[in-house]
Amino acid sequence: MQKRGQVALEFLMTYGLAILVVLIAIGALSHFGILSPDRFIPRKCALEPGIGCMDFKVDESTVILVLRNGKGEDITINSIKVGNCTGSSSGTLNNGEQETYVISGCTNTPGKKFIGDINLTFLSESGLTHKHLGRLIDKIEAGGTPLITIPSAPLSL
Repeated sequence: MQKRGQVALEFLMTYGLAILVVLIAIGALSHFGILSPDRFIPRKCALEPGIGCMDFKVDESTVILVLRNGKGEDITINSIKVGNCTGSSSGTLNNGEQETYVISGCTNTPGKKFIGDINLTFLSESGLTHKHLGRLIDKIEAGGTPLITIPSAPLSL
């Protein structure tokens, strides 16, 4: 009877130590950034049906969204707020067309993961104001949106 208890205890100690070593290895890998969960979160921009998020970019001071109207009517966008970006963008978005909107007022840290809610307020052709909600997940890029355009032809001196 005592032999079975000893075997059971040795079994638990051996496998317990093996599990402990695996947990310590996983902890060390995640501590040094090798198993960073940010690497496994995909880039994503999703809104409620009717308005599509075709492309997007997040940097230190702005969020850029390319939106396409598929609602079947022209809409007037009153405001777009994304995450901690306090600026808002507006304009008319005709049915079937897409426009680029720059939302400024962000204070993002480059290299980090951006996860934020999109709050889109628009006026439909009927005159009613609607709100669409969405989610944006992206990696924050360094640098801001350039304010000047560079000429395509080289300058001659």
